[in-house]
Amino acid sequence: MKLSIRFALVSLLVAVAAGCGALDPGGGSSLEKAREEGVIKVGFANEKPYAYRTEDGEVTGEAVEIARHVFKQMGIEKIEPILTDFGQLIPGLKAKRFDAITAGMYITPERCREVAFAHPEYRIGEALAVKKGNPKNLRSYEDIANNPDVTVAVMQGAIEKQYLKQVGVKEQQIKSVQDQPAALAMLKTGRVDAITMTGPSLREVLEAEGDDGVETVEDFRQPVIDGESIVGYGATAFRKDDRDLLEAYNRELQRMKESGKLLEILQRFNFSEENLPGEKTAEELCRG
Repeated sequence: MKLSIRFALVSLLVAVAAGCGALDPGGGSSLEKAREEGVIKVGFANEKPYAYRTEDGEVTGEAVEIARHVFKQMGIEKIEPILTDFGQLIPGLKAKRFDAITAGMYITPERCREVAFAHPEYRIGEALAVKKGNPKNLRSYEDIANNPDVTVAVMQGAIEKQYLKQVGVKEQQIKSVQDQPAALAMLKTGRVDAITMTGPSLREVLEAEGDDGVETVEDFRQPVIDGESIVGYGATAFRKDDRDLLEAYNRELQRMKESGKLLEILQRFNFSEENLPGEKTAEELCRG
């Protein structure tokens, strides 16, 4: 009888300890695991200036260098950068192919339902490029909406498609492409009338691919949705159950802002002081 009671008590204690993770040899938080292994897998959208591969094979960019600095300060010596299509970032994170994702990803209420965002690293507006001379006289998303014959190329998964539809652009006017160079190629060959992306992205793709036959709309009017001019806030995202990684990332990001290191990295990739995120938080942006 005493043996049975003792066995039952031992079994109960083991079960409780296992539930707490104390006896799980593979246990520990995601942050502890990454620190122990010294590496973390980060998914980046393959888009200049956020993340791209140089001619010598190095992966760099605004998002890459911010991530390298933050994770190193968190005690994780290196990142394993994985370049992928923008539309594969959130599915890849949820499928655990990455531990974090970033590069040109705005915080939106829709995305907040799927992933947990750190606080923003930058804020930025949109830009538009058209054929030389702007033959369709396009200076805003509203101009595209008001001309149903106009077509515009947008990178698959990018927020610009949502903005276009919110101001009244029809689905059939929007052509989804794999990346920004593909969008530019469509504009150059006349398959679309315009392309849209963030300002730094447009500058980078025109510099890399050439601007023959196209021009940036210098007097472009930012889209106005629900009475407000739209500005996007980009950030790194984690799985919802990786709160330890998220909170540690936010602490180090705040230190970067206060030290001036964040601005230093942004300026290396065609951003300026006006692109600093200010005091906006992920929680505010997730509420919309």
